[in-house]
Amino acid sequence: MNLSEIIAGDLAAGLRGSKVLGIDIGSRTGKAVLIHDDQLYTALTPTGIDMQDTADELLNEILDKSELQRSQIDYIVGTGYGRVALRFDDIPSQIVTEISCHAMGAHYLNPGVRTIIDIGGQDSKAIRVDPDTGKVVAFVMNDKCAAGTGRFLERVANLLDLSIDELGAEAVKAVSPTHITSQCVVFAESEAISLRARGESKEDIAAGIHLATARRVRNLLKRLGFEPDLVFSGGVSNNIGMKKALEELLEAPITEVKLDTIYAGALGAAIHARDFLESGKSGKAGEKEDLRLDLSGLEKRIREREDLLIHSQETKKVGYLCTYTPLELMNAAGVSHLRLFKAGSPEIVASGEQITQSVFCDFTKSILGAFKEEDPLYKALDKVYTFYTCDCMKKVGEAINQFFTPTEIYVLPRLKDEEPSRRYYRSEIINFKNELEALSGQKLHEEELLRQIALYNRLKLVLKDISELRKRDNPPLTGQDYLDLVKGYYHLPPEELLDFYQDIYDRLAAVPDAGGRKIRLMMSGGVVADGDRRLLELIEDEIGARVVVEDHCTGLKTVYHTIAEEGDPYQALANGYLDQAPCARMKPLEDRVRFSGRLAEEYQVDGVLYVYLKFCPCYGQTKHEFFKHFQKLGIPALEIPIDYSRSDQGQLKTRIEAFIEVLRERGANI
Repeated sequence: MNLSEIIAGDLAAGLRGSKVLGIDIGSRTGKAVLIHDDQLYTALTPTGIDMQDTADELLNEILDKSELQRSQIDYIVGTGYGRVALRFDDIPSQIVTEISCHAMGAHYLNPGVRTIIDIGGQDSKAIRVDPDTGKVVAFVMNDKCAAGTGRFLERVANLLDLSIDELGAEAVKAVSPTHITSQCVVFAESEAISLRARGESKEDIAAGIHLATARRVRNLLKRLGFEPDLVFSGGVSNNIGMKKALEELLEAPITEVKLDTIYAGALGAAIHARDFLESGKSGKAGEKEDLRLDLSGLEKRIREREDLLIHSQETKKVGYLCTYTPLELMNAAGVSHLRLFKAGSPEIVASGEQITQSVFCDFTKSILGAFKEEDPLYKALDKVYTFYTCDCMKKVGEAINQFFTPTEIYVLPRLKDEEPSRRYYRSEIINFKNELEALSGQKLHEEELLRQIALYNRLKLVLKDISELRKRDNPPLTGQDYLDLVKGYYHLPPEELLDFYQDIYDRLAAVPDAGGRKIRLMMSGGVVADGDRRLLELIEDEIGARVVVEDHCTGLKTVYHTIAEEGDPYQALANGYLDQAPCARMKPLEDRVRFSGRLAEEYQVDGVLYVYLKFCPCYGQTKHEFFKHFQKLGIPALEIPIDYSRSDQGQLKTRIEAFIEVLRERGANI
């Protein structure tokens, strides 16, 4: 195909003179586009089990069509579902997310494009594009549910004894499309079976299915903000039934372009290859930067402490569920304590779900699952305590008390700034003190409580000092390191940690602030449990950005504020814990939102990852207030709802990589 017949003149002129290849490995189909002088070559093949084999097959087909040798290819960019598996040792290459590639490809096919709908086999995306540059302005993706994807359409086509191409053709014949109400693929399939059994025509059912899928996509566009001109790309873009459904629901035409938009991602990848070539980027992977602290000694001490808790009978052993539980009080009472915040495996989560409800978050299910499966550490506890914040955690406390271990739940006032709230919280702390005395058989002395408050204050201050080293352009520790350091705060006595933390600070402070500035991210939102590190590993180990601050309740937020060391220690605890960085359950919510924004500005982050567990009643329901505030501050934010499975790992990586590409395009990093 002649390049100038497909791409507008000025843009086409900039592509001549190099031999660049884009390879887009989708979940169902692999695509390739080669730009060579004034010609554009395409190739298409089903995606096989081995992604590299699919890529090699595409490359060989392209070479046959263009009559080029492999050694003549100047640069390759891989994209799509299978991009991470691609490797070309003899040709300079990079990988780029399909979001950026579809945006760039659509821009070259229609320079005026502002919005892209990309529907593939496994996911669907809405992308807003800068019409001047073809760069991504913003994007949203569906979650790991198959509704709104090509896979959904394939399943329904099979039910109707149609091919996927026939499904679209039948849909446009419909006279009265059926209304499919279910949002879930499984239930929508059942609904389609019922409709067929009632005698509804294939045409009307097919049209109803396309409209149901289009409604899911329209919901993505509502979150993004829809602006014409509109380009439809991806594996489903050739489905005439889907095109018709989208145009009807959006009340806007889909732009016709001169290349099948199934190739939009591969075309964008080829254009990115041209840019890499011109910028002189070698395409050779460098050695990974080893930035992790050696915290093996801390981990060993934590394991020893846990082992002691399991086997020792010398002291009473208690677990607690929330950061509003005063550690100072438990330490002064002479009981051994630890926070119950393990992220369970899918098996542990499933076990916990037998006790609670499916609409609880995976963290709450993990806690119950650990008790149910008789985790030795949890089984060894004499008592569990919590101060009621989250409704789900309150139910978890009740379930632990009913089925496993005696549990006390204390009320935490939501109106944190009211004087009656402070008096009431003091009374609950007194009740907690009395309960601890009864459990331990020892009287708690106020002098010891004041000493513990001072000890924990010193511990918080040095952890805050360590965190502030992350304000450097090139921080001497990672976000993973910091969470691992704070983990010690929940497991070990403060006397044991003070010298260790001070030594860590002294060593890190002596590290020169040298090297290039990385993309700086803040992790905001709900709890990040012990062992739940996959997002941090993706961000820091694989993608190469850095989490420099977090406002959730297992990181900096916990140690950000200190407690008064004089006067009535019980009122000091009540005031100090109510004045700490607030939970999203507390009122006014604006205090919590402003704290997040202040941290983001203080640490000069380029973007925010708003991470919360699915079904979280605190952070899932309040997310819009956070996003409005980040937008007001001019800080891009990405919503990431997660669970403890790993089935969405590839999609998470795509989202985060695309977000970081957007930040780079905004000039966040060179």
